[in-house]
Amino acid sequence: MRIARVLVFAALFASCSTAAQQAKKQTATDVVATVGTTPITLAQVDDMALQQPASSFGNLNLSQAMFEARRMALDSLVGNLLVEQEAKARKLDKVALVDQEVSSKIAPPTDEEVAAWYQANQQRVQGATLDQVRAPIRAFLVQERTQAARKAYLDRLKAKTPVKVMLEPPRQAVKAGDSPAKGLASASIEMIEFSDFQCPYCLRANPVVDQVLGAYGDKIHFVYRNYPLPNHPNARPAAEAAQCANEQGKFWPYHDRLFANPAQLSDADLKQSASQLGLDSAKFNACFDGHKYKATIDADIQAADELGVSGTPAFFINGRSITGAQPFEEFKRVIDEELELKKTR
Repeated sequence: MRIARVLVFAALFASCSTAAQQAKKQTATDVVATVGTTPITLAQVDDMALQQPASSFGNLNLSQAMFEARRMALDSLVGNLLVEQEAKARKLDKVALVDQEVSSKIAPPTDEEVAAWYQANQQRVQGATLDQVRAPIRAFLVQERTQAARKAYLDRLKAKTPVKVMLEPPRQAVKAGDSPAKGLASASIEMIEFSDFQCPYCLRANPVVDQVLGAYGDKIHFVYRNYPLPNHPNARPAAEAAQCANEQGKFWPYHDRLFANPAQLSDADLKQSASQLGLDSAKFNACFDGHKYKATIDADIQAADELGVSGTPAFFINGRSITGAQPFEEFKRVIDEELELKKTR
């Protein structure tokens, strides 16, 4: 069982006028990163990236998969250069340096840790017994710890040697329109979410979105758009109800209330929520019962379909796609890259 490889990519697919920069075309001779004064060209990156199996990137579209392959290859090339330069400065063999700074710091997993991982990840082992998967779990834990130790060491090296990355990601033109939003429209980062009030993955993503907005403050313009899935019968009425709340300036309190009470999405619940939030009930009910914002929801769905959205939540950060209920660290990586790119232009 190839547990390690499966786990690396499984998280990518946990999903039930724009401020985006225009994509810049890069050629083989373009420098896409520098480590100190040493350049790395796109040709060097592609020599490594094009060796990756397509299956490693699941159902990402071709441009996204190519970028992920290039990004992984570039990370590897940057890391190798940092280690080579440090080994030379310390007059050490590169292998000896890695053994000293990375390998020696990795504690082998105990039997108790292997068993604990097995108990906590029953869905991932798909019914296999502990004895059947003990060896691959142990190997995965070693790999995980090795990656963490290497990253920590490379971060220390980056603190000494400036690293600049100029690799251009694929982007799509995503319109914010008149959708409910937080933050300044002129912010450096525009994050647009297509969501569904009945989607459990959207519910899981909601506190992460709050964490992102809290961490970056006025650097982000956050826009909410609707993509109620047809297999969620209460999602569309909830989306229309939220637009009726928006009409009275209460979209975000209503949005938060729906995600706080995911089992209360019947028509009666939606009307009661409006009343409890202090909205004008007669006005809200007339709006909701008359499907006043049906066309708005239809337009959001059409826009999402044209962008290739097939599940929720779906995020676009300056036009860069993030699919599914991803951890804060994934949003941070993309946002930090975007902020860094802004500095180089």
